[in-house]
Order: sequence, then structure tokens, then C-alpha cells
Amino acid sequence: MKFVASVVAGIAGLAAAAWLFEGIYFVGPTRGMAELEQKFLPLVLTGLIFGVVTSVVAPVVRLVALPLVILTIGLFLLVINAGMLALTAWFASQVGLPFRVEGFWTAVGGAIVITLVTWVVEPLFETERA
Repeated sequence: MKFVASVVAGIAGLAAAAWLFEGIYFVGPTRGMAELEQKFLPLVLTGLIFGVVTSVVAPVVRLVALPLVILTIGLFLLVINAGMLALTAWFASQVGLPFRVEGFWTAVGGAIVITLVTWVVEPLFETERA
């Protein structure tokens, strides 16, 4: 259930980042029902890719970069998260999904938005265990 919550939160975060930043977008129509129809499935599939990248690749990168994370008092995690967003865009383009991230600072901003949205959405999926 945690992976599902992570993927749903990632999808919500990607949608918010694409809405807030011009450099993060899905290629296609920009208004109306045509936009929703043509971008919903790519958004969900990109969210799945993002979920896999953050579950598999990110922990390894964080472990390898641990000295830099400690040295920068955690700020290097922003760079790592931006890299995971860029890696997601690269994987998405390799499988033919129209997701694009343009520029390092846009990726950093998108990573911040995705993190904030994840903090809000993931707790909605938590169930109490007795």
C-alpha cells in the first residue's frame, strides 16, 4: 500500500509541478477536454516511472552521496531529487511518453513542489494498525 500511496502522491506532485513551472510539461494540447484526454494516461505512466525511480534509484544515490548530504546539511538532497525528476523525464522520453523537464533550476523547483505535495497526499493513505 505504501508504494501505491507513493505513486499517487507522485502523480499529484508531477501534475502540480507541470501546472506551476513552464519548463515541466507534457507535450500536447494546453486547454480544455483535449488536454485532459491526451495527458491523463501519460501523467499516470510517468507517475509510475517516477515511483520506481524514487523507490529504486534514489536510495542508492542518497547512500553514495551521503558525505555530500552531511557536508551541505541536507541541501544536496535537493540536487538528488532534481536529478530523479530529470531521470524520470529521460526514462519517459525513452518509452515515448511526452513528459519534459527543461533546465536544472526548473527541476529543483519541481522537486520541491513534488516533495511538498507528497507530504500532503501520502498521509491520506495511511491506515491505523491496531
